[in-house]
Amino acid sequence: MPATMRTLQRTAPGRRVAPPAMASGTALQVATGYCSRAGPRKANEDFCGVVTPTGAELGTKGVIAALADGVSGGRGGREAAEYIVRGLLADYYATPDTWAVPQALDRVLNANNQWLLAQAVAHCELAGMATTLTALVLRGRRYVLAHVGDSRAYLWRDGRLARLTNDHVWDRPDMRHVLKRAIGLDPHLAVDYAEDQLRAGDVFVLASDGVWEPLGDYGMNELLREHSEPEPAARALAEAALAHGGQDNASAVVLRVERLPDGDMLDSLADGRMLPLPPRLKPGQAVDGYEVLGLLHESRATLLYKVRNRANGSLGVLKTLQPLLASDSGERAAIAAEEWLARRVVSHYFSQVLPAPERGHLYYVTSYHEGATLQQRLDTSAHFTVADAVKIGIRLAKGLGALHRLNIVHRDVKPSNIHLGADEKLRILDLGVALAAGAIHETGPGAPGTPSYMAPELFEGKTADAAADLYAAGVTLYHLLTRKYPYGEIEPFQHPKFGDPVPPTRYRPEIPGWLEAVLLKAVAREKKLRFETADEFLLALERGEHQPVIAPGRTPLAGRNPARFWRSIAAALFVLNLLLFYLLLAH
Repeated sequence: MPATMRTLQRTAPGRRVAPPAMASGTALQVATGYCSRAGPRKANEDFCGVVTPTGAELGTKGVIAALADGVSGGRGGREAAEYIVRGLLADYYATPDTWAVPQALDRVLNANNQWLLAQAVAHCELAGMATTLTALVLRGRRYVLAHVGDSRAYLWRDGRLARLTNDHVWDRPDMRHVLKRAIGLDPHLAVDYAEDQLRAGDVFVLASDGVWEPLGDYGMNELLREHSEPEPAARALAEAALAHGGQDNASAVVLRVERLPDGDMLDSLADGRMLPLPPRLKPGQAVDGYEVLGLLHESRATLLYKVRNRANGSLGVLKTLQPLLASDSGERAAIAAEEWLARRVVSHYFSQVLPAPERGHLYYVTSYHEGATLQQRLDTSAHFTVADAVKIGIRLAKGLGALHRLNIVHRDVKPSNIHLGADEKLRILDLGVALAAGAIHETGPGAPGTPSYMAPELFEGKTADAAADLYAAGVTLYHLLTRKYPYGEIEPFQHPKFGDPVPPTRYRPEIPGWLEAVLLKAVAREKKLRFETADEFLLALERGEHQPVIAPGRTPLAGRNPARFWRSIAAALFVLNLLLFYLLLAH
């Protein structure tokens, strides 16, 4: 593992400091200490650990500490505590960088919980093995807590001690030591998560009940006042707990925030964004060892050039900003975020970021592939058969599935961002407005995307998610087959009203019923009626007529336009009343 892992239990090492990732001192720096004592018990069933990574990993994943207290009422308590801590500290750093911290912790803890349950079933001597867990991640300028059981986390700030966790025990005097929740107790693991801002000088304490119960909040607060260094503080907490009559194992982990990074995670990852922009380039010119072959695409903000690496002759696509945006910090941050995300999407459904030389300018380079986008093919009057659309849809669903598993939402799926290569591979282009929840923060007002491909809920101010990408994929397939849009073309700044989508067979009667059902489900107005995941979309396309999906039914007039419906009812009643009145007068 690239991080420096320190699994801790009984020994008393020296003070640990997570070093800054760069000499400039812009990274998080944390001092750590820990101590664990068996006390009067024969065995120590507590286990704790800290990981203090260096370099870029400190910015992307942060520092993690964990403390577990094996349930002594069941056999295997110590094994459970050690396995959970070791597993969490190792597996957390193996999760994708694009996952939000709570998501990464939850995936790892649930997998480890299932393993504990399986061990308890497979080995009778381990029946009942379970453990508490309190884990803390310090990343950037925030912290995240994960907690289950009755170990505790505290924050000592400005001379005051505050408890950050709640004990999962029964609220009865005779059962206050009986856990309601622990890892290994139940197939459904419920973990408490919390997060907040960090301050320089913050001191965090993870403590087993063998520490916090004998000392109380007052005793712990006083010891933290007396001991400013994490290692002496952790040792003092454990030893004082036993000296005050503690009958349990006593363990404490102490972390002190020495220094905060100057900015957010992207600031620490993308120092290169402070580099100058290259001038507008012409064929034959070079930048940092790349020879420009031609301009591929130009937008309001970006320029894409086809380039050749002079060192090895490989072709690439160089993406940079328009020179007029040299002083636009927002656009600089955006291209830094885009490169960061693109480097983490390793899949043949996406162009791959090429190793960067010693850059003197702000840009990044991806692999170049001969071929054309779907939009370019549409513009040349290419005809897409039903078989073509299904094949494209299957590959598009697989590519979006790979992206969504990294917790990334593309947010601009459309024909001009889908490339069919000469190698017959489909690639999804342009992560310029992609978003990784919990990792990259939104910049700029409004929902990004192309209006005709945007899901209805986005026009109501909702945040784009995987479902919005799948909606756009459905519109893309619909447009390939019909050259139309299911709700008509939507212009920028228009606030459309969505009724029922037009069935694609109105434009292409030969489209089979099963595929029409798939498309209508993909572009349904209501999110709950659409495909929930890319895998579900994929299965519907692969199974085809053998297991057809059911298209959403047409919305009654009362649901599509309630005002119009009730106006019609009122008009009909008015006419009926006039008729009755006339009949009464006639008689």
